[in-house]
Amino acid sequence: MAATSHGPRATAKDPQPPRMASGGPSTALGILSILFWGTTVGFSRPLTEELGTLTAAAGIYLIAGVIGVAVLAVRPGGLGRAIRLPARYLFGCGALFVFYTLMLYLAIGLAPGRAETVEVGLVNYLWPSCTLLLSVVLLGRRASVWLAPGMAIALGGVALGMAQGGSLSAGAMLEHVRGDWAPYACALAGAVAWGFYSNLSRRWAGRGPQSRNAAIRDPRQGGGAVPLFLLASAAVLLTMRLFVAESSHWSARTAAGLLYMGLGPALAAYVCWDRAMRSGHIILVASLAYFTPLISTIISCAYLGVAMGPKLWLACAMVVAGAILCKRSIRDPADGSGSRGRPADPDAKPEVTPSGST
Repeated sequence: MAATSHGPRATAKDPQPPRMASGGPSTALGILSILFWGTTVGFSRPLTEELGTLTAAAGIYLIAGVIGVAVLAVRPGGLGRAIRLPARYLFGCGALFVFYTLMLYLAIGLAPGRAETVEVGLVNYLWPSCTLLLSVVLLGRRASVWLAPGMAIALGGVALGMAQGGSLSAGAMLEHVRGDWAPYACALAGAVAWGFYSNLSRRWAGRGPQSRNAAIRDPRQGGGAVPLFLLASAAVLLTMRLFVAESSHWSARTAAGLLYMGLGPALAAYVCWDRAMRSGHIILVASLAYFTPLISTIISCAYLGVAMGPKLWLACAMVVAGAILCKRSIRDPADGSGSRGRPADPDAKPEVTPSGST
């Protein structure tokens, strides 16, 4: 006979909305991860100048990959769980991850000057808008009429950033990139590739109850097969380096810069972001993430000695505003109210993570 109870039973409680974590230290780590990623473009350019594009990129990802895999290996079941992830996630998303890293560093290294490096960095920051646009096709998300204006504003920001000191006409844009179109094409290809990766990682890695906390939906969230992808990127870059002659000039400053990029933006930033998503103020950190293009451009200009004129400030603002508008226009098909109306889930990760970096 079933026991009766005159009071409310713990198992029969109405579901309560999850509490939003607001831990100060974890939130601070999330902000630190954004700052780490904001240094990627600016700090990588001198390394490509001193070591060569492929050498610098391979060194960064080799440091991050070796340490990341070592940490994964010492965690109970860590490496085993990673290699047991779905094959299409490991190989399909892994290939997209490697392609993105290659395109990013080719864009940075092939830019004819430091001012152009800032420009290709801004092109690369089209990835948040691309991610949201592709989520409509790949994840079945619903989009409002504001998606198109959001994309247009973001693209307009990139065009304005490339038009510094020149006309904002289509002819002027073509003339600007005609002689050195490769870095811009690489940056754009990287942005689109990351858009595919971000969506397919959610689709292929699984989102059931058993995988919800596995942090495998986005490699920038510090879980799943990220260390394997980092090491694979290093392997591909090192292989390419064998067939490309590059002149490398080592110094203590160059070695320190390489170590910082490998340990900071390429590795520690993921750990900080994951900690913030688990126990920090998710809304605050995720909202600040949309300002990464502006943060990155300011840091890049300061570090590379590039003047940041009014057009570039406005261009950054447009890229940020376009991404935010795209985000506001996307709705989950299972929720008619859209992402704005759902209670925050402290275990869930934002669909778009900050970077434009590794």
